[in-house]
Amino acid sequence: MALFTTVAAPAAADGGTTTTTTKPTIVLVHGAFADASSWNGVVERLQRRGYTVIAPANPLRGLYSDSAYIASVLDSIKGPVVLVGHSYGGSLISSAAAGNPQVKSLVYVSALMPDVGENGMSLAARFPSELDTATKSVPYRAGDGLNGTDLYLKPDKLHQVFAADLPESTTRVMAVTQRPAATTAFSEKAKVAAWKHIPSWFLVAKQDKTINPDQERFEAKRAGSHTVEIDSSHVAMISHPEAVTDLVLQAATAAESARPSMPATGSAHDARTETALTGITAASLITGAGALLLGRRLRRPAP
Repeated sequence: MALFTTVAAPAAADGGTTTTTTKPTIVLVHGAFADASSWNGVVERLQRRGYTVIAPANPLRGLYSDSAYIASVLDSIKGPVVLVGHSYGGSLISSAAAGNPQVKSLVYVSALMPDVGENGMSLAARFPSELDTATKSVPYRAGDGLNGTDLYLKPDKLHQVFAADLPESTTRVMAVTQRPAATTAFSEKAKVAAWKHIPSWFLVAKQDKTINPDQERFEAKRAGSHTVEIDSSHVAMISHPEAVTDLVLQAATAAESARPSMPATGSAHDARTETALTGITAASLITGAGALLLGRRLRRPAP
């Protein structure tokens, strides 16, 4: 009986295994001239639907260092991830997701989506927008003798170029609280393009004055992205959070359905293993019974 207990138990445990599909974590990466609070409307809607959401602070210091930072955020997450980027954040998710098997879907919201060797500046040269005349350069100094140039949106241009479908009272505050991006955010060239290997979704903002909508369409078509177009300014996640949430949910649903689930009653291999073990057990019992009968016969006294 010891053979039955030791060998057959694993097969019984495997056969009874069931799994529950868990929702992916959704990571929202903001772009230049903004901060993580720009995702508030989307975060609230996703949380109401039961998703875990992370909206990290984008350093806005350069493509290489910023994407490395976002990659480290992804490394801290257990389980599948849907990675979403707005504007310059699109460049970051394209780099940060490379080589990470946990990232199941990429979502671009009126975003940059560079190929290897491209950057924000080269794409803007092909598809000009009003952003070129809406920024001002401000030198900055950092520790260890580092220095560079930050780009800000001109306060009198922010409403028209960045967020024309928001109230001017709101955009006046945005002009004061904006976070600048270093010029290296747009000059450093992409070394990888994760959208070539990970399914992607793209929201084109048809009234975007910051990134040319034709550039957004070009990027989405090149990547084979699932694409929607809405009448929105550059900041669709603020002015149209429901539409952005719907697109993210499409990507999340696809990520959930793409994951294989374990069968509730065991695989064919488990069944074959259990059958074989049952045979072994039966044979062991028969052999034991035969030995017992033989022993009794040998111990009978002679007549």
